[in-house]
Amino acid sequence: MHRNRNIGIEELCLEIYHYALCYTNLIYSKSGSPALDSAFRDIRDLKMEVAYPFLLKVYRDYEQQLLTEADFTTILRLCESYVFRRAICEIPTNSLNKTFATFQNEIKSTDYLNSVKAHFRLLETYKEFPDDEKFTQAFTTKEIYRMRPRHYLLAKMENYDNKAHVSLDHLTIEHIMPENKNPSPEWKNMLGPNWQAIHKKYLHTIGNLTLTAYNSEMSDRPFAEKMQIKGGFKESALRLNSYVVEQTRWGEDQIVERGKRLAELALKIWTFPDMTAEEFAPYKPQEKVQYSMASYAWNLVNKMLFEKLDEQIMALSPEVRREYTKLYIAYKYDTNFVDVVVQKDGLKLMVNMDYSEIDDPQNLCKDFTDTGAWGNGNAGLFFDSLGNLDAVMYIIKQSFENQMDTP
Repeated sequence: MHRNRNIGIEELCLEIYHYALCYTNLIYSKSGSPALDSAFRDIRDLKMEVAYPFLLKVYRDYEQQLLTEADFTTILRLCESYVFRRAICEIPTNSLNKTFATFQNEIKSTDYLNSVKAHFRLLETYKEFPDDEKFTQAFTTKEIYRMRPRHYLLAKMENYDNKAHVSLDHLTIEHIMPENKNPSPEWKNMLGPNWQAIHKKYLHTIGNLTLTAYNSEMSDRPFAEKMQIKGGFKESALRLNSYVVEQTRWGEDQIVERGKRLAELALKIWTFPDMTAEEFAPYKPQEKVQYSMASYAWNLVNKMLFEKLDEQIMALSPEVRREYTKLYIAYKYDTNFVDVVVQKDGLKLMVNMDYSEIDDPQNLCKDFTDTGAWGNGNAGLFFDSLGNLDAVMYIIKQSFENQMDTP
């Protein structure tokens, strides 16, 4: 939306109307472009509502001819890949709203697509865009059957690069090696003496899953019967079964091999943002001086205090990151919530909150608004005794929780 507060009512209403049209086209896949509508359908199936604010901004830019249809389609697909790869790699989703809400600040209108790609590539830690290696590893080992978007996944793989789109509405997911924890003697014999371990490890993975309209007929039947019965794999025209129909047995080797092949296909569908060195060069961060624990003046007192404090702060959340800088040690969630300055007699902490907002029953905090200090925020306190650890953490938790609650 337009951020100019002096915008007239008529212009504002017109802008809202245009965004409403974009939203309608996205939700109902009514843009009139086959490529865009296909992407919109997949985004809707993946339930990517968290990305809508960013996508609507890009859609509006596309309408204003700031980027081509091909570039807009590529950005849609990259957002889809980003969300899907993170789901496969089990990266928590609670940061996605902030990631997409601030994404538009990274766009360069003169190099639109590359600026989006570069920003995706530069995302780190809990915001990262999983690379091909991480994605492949997770894709082949994850229990795909337990995922919410499992039908979306299999449908995308079946219809990739297929001009004759296959409707999969009548199909259900089939476990080639059956779900029964006590399979038939034929299955036990085929899987071998370690059949229980193999069954547990691979049952719900991508290598053992396919689609069929004959799920009830196949059930727990031996593999040979699943191949030959009416509607069995031999009669299947699905691409997902192209490897299956070539097999005479089904065990660990076949599941692993099919998983690898499907992972190769997945890399083509859910792509990582590719850029040449020349395209990425303007966005590549400059080399930074690397700081570490050895960069600070430690003694027995401040080192002991720091170790106890660090343990408490890092325990707040798996998403808390510690970063060493020239002047202080920063603890980040989305951004810094507390900075630790190492001093001779203890630690000086700068809390990234307004001094007036802090609940400080023991009056530990001081207002540094007018005096200034290293670190973020205008509230500071000194930590020079383990006896104050709980009181100090009470202050720090407020800053951490304040950042978690900030949209």
